[in-house]
Amino acid sequence: MTLRWKIAQWFELRWWQNYLRGKDKAGYLQWKKNYWQTLLAKIAGDIKIDASQSVIDLGCGPAGIFIALPLNKVTAVDPLLHQYETQTRFFSQADYARVKFVKSTIEDYDAGGTKYDFVFCMNAINHVRDITVGFEKLRSLCMDSGSIIVSIDAHNYSFFKYLFRLVPGDVLHPHQYDLEEYADLLNKEGWHTGTPVLLKREFFFNHYLLIAKKGLA
Repeated sequence: MTLRWKIAQWFELRWWQNYLRGKDKAGYLQWKKNYWQTLLAKIAGDIKIDASQSVIDLGCGPAGIFIALPLNKVTAVDPLLHQYETQTRFFSQADYARVKFVKSTIEDYDAGGTKYDFVFCMNAINHVRDITVGFEKLRSLCMDSGSIIVSIDAHNYSFFKYLFRLVPGDVLHPHQYDLEEYADLLNKEGWHTGTPVLLKREFFFNHYLLIAKKGLA
């Protein structure tokens, strides 16, 4: 899995470079900010973030949800932060004065005992090296009164799920699971997910948002 993860990280950076090529920086970042704001509005009945609350954006990428929370104290974590800053034109830590950026994998991130009101991991948990440890980290970083918000690409068909585990049909993602399996990985140690939010429907995968809270069940 370590080798598969390293290959996935290499392709992840190349994916971003290709995706951003030819785009206007200001236009893209505004579009992405609008995307995050629309998503937050969609789940406003489940979570409400005010300026006094702390947020961590795990696996943030070059334009994570941190760009849509300018009033909050946000920590943004990603193992490729240096590469995003030096090998794309779209990310600069200096553009986000209120954000604390940390170059780290999700599994290895050390918060020094700090816990957060909101733990976001948006389309990143299946990028990690060890997904069990990754989910443990999400739970350990969240206050008991807080919320964990995870978006995932969940397999629609068992055949392709097992096939992609054997062959690199989805090289960016070392881990291949369906929605129930993702929920089971998150629903431990008193944490429970509510009704999944369908964000996008596709053939191989549907894109879902899971919100976990303690004592929800």
